[in-house]
Amino acid sequence: MNKLERLIEELCPNGVEYKSIGDCIKKIDNIKWKNEKSLFQYIDLSSVDRETHNIIETTEINKDNAPSRAQQIVKFGDILFGTTRPLLKRYCQINATYHNQICSTGFCVLRPDLSIINARWLYHIVSSFTFMDYVEKHQQGASYPSISDSDIKKYKVPIPPLPVQKEIVRILDTFSELTSELTSELTSELTKRKQQYQYYKNNLFHINNVAWKKIGEVTQVFSASRVHKNEWKSTGVPFYRASDIISFFYRVENSRGKVFISNNLYHNLSNKSGKFQKEDILITGGGTIGIPYIIPNDNPIYIKDADVICIKKNKYVISKFLYYYFLSTNFKEYLLNITHNATIAHYTISQIEKTPIPVPPLEEQERIVSILDRFDALCNDLSSGLPAEIEARKKQYEYYRDKLLTFKEAK
Repeated sequence: MNKLERLIEELCPNGVEYKSIGDCIKKIDNIKWKNEKSLFQYIDLSSVDRETHNIIETTEINKDNAPSRAQQIVKFGDILFGTTRPLLKRYCQINATYHNQICSTGFCVLRPDLSIINARWLYHIVSSFTFMDYVEKHQQGASYPSISDSDIKKYKVPIPPLPVQKEIVRILDTFSELTSELTSELTSELTKRKQQYQYYKNNLFHINNVAWKKIGEVTQVFSASRVHKNEWKSTGVPFYRASDIISFFYRVENSRGKVFISNNLYHNLSNKSGKFQKEDILITGGGTIGIPYIIPNDNPIYIKDADVICIKKNKYVISKFLYYYFLSTNFKEYLLNITHNATIAHYTISQIEKTPIPVPPLEEQERIVSILDRFDALCNDLSSGLPAEIEARKKQYEYYRDKLLTFKEAK
């Protein structure tokens, strides 16, 4: 039996009392600017880093330039929780640097009554998934959601005896520190691997005694038939614009949302322009140009004319090899040279057809693709590699944190 188990067995074997946060905190004071002559550090919502939950930047204020929301006096140990867009998780604990400074009324300030609750215990409670679930259910407003201070203070928290709180806080703080150190090391390692990945992307294509051919000499390049905006639908066959290709490339959601066209329109247009098939490469031709995307399957899709160009799969160049070449410095410099005088850059079918590419033997193409695939997975794949390892460490900490903060309620 470890120390924590002994404490629980001794001090609260039958569960613990639950209290609302409001019953565990002390009253705070607002500043009276009229008679104040001092300078203060002002903590607003943007001052709190959402990842580290540290205060990273403040502004200096006095009674002459203080914003209207600069009202609350904070003290060492206070917990601040951002009530505007609360799911952004802007929360922190005040350290000695910001004792007796000023924070925005956009924060709910929780000053723990240390005779009832350990300050770090309250901090860990506020960081828990259970608390965030409560916040999500009680926030109000769609476009600019917020939660009231009074609703936060109604949240019920387990109050084990202070020695139990102290021991759990010690475990969580130690675990948190180790997780942060490991995450920092993994992030540093990820940065190095990304640099190495970029090096190989740039240098693996410097191949001696290799044939260079124009893309138009090895495969077909074509665009789509015109689709008018009034033909866009909310369901049907996916319709890809340049912004969709860019979103796929960066593995993010397209802020413009998804667009579709009807099945009938798809069949009519693809009979004219041709179908887009597995391992064809789509490349952006308008806006942010030169971003590639490999079509992953034969499911029906259609693309926006001119903004997205299709390079057909062929027997001379492996699609993945061409995709990686489009990410190399060689290609980016070439693209810049042919478009640098344009007011609005475009990468046209004619320009793509004339673009020179290296065409080594297929075995060499496969070797290069294999190397770059491994680096891509290591640097970017959220199901494996370093990003997955970083995420796993965070999830592990969060799981044990919430488990240690959970107690049965005493009857």
